[in-house]
Amino acid sequence: MGKLESEYQKQALDRIRAMFPGVECYKQDDHQGIPDWLLLYGPYWAMLEFKASATSPPEPNQEYWVTYYNNMSFARFIFPENEEEVLRGLQLAFGYQG
Repeated sequence: MGKLESEYQKQALDRIRAMFPGVECYKQDDHQGIPDWLLLYGPYWAMLEFKASATSPPEPNQEYWVTYYNNMSFARFIFPENEEEVLRGLQLAFGYQG
């Protein structure tokens, strides 16, 4: 059986904090459908909506808001099956030059 969303979320956020020292991670819960987490890194920002797996259905309005914020900066659904792809995209969004 796969990890719970909360367990996966903690593991992925720990990895993001290790990849981007000083990144600020804020839990979003003030508006239905807004992605789970706002990440601030220097002049950059991103939003991530965590799911336990690729088959976890989005809540109402989540697809709209992920697309909306992605058009501004970077926003993605993240789950174990696409984590590497999302983290590569996050590196580009955060100006990684390596």
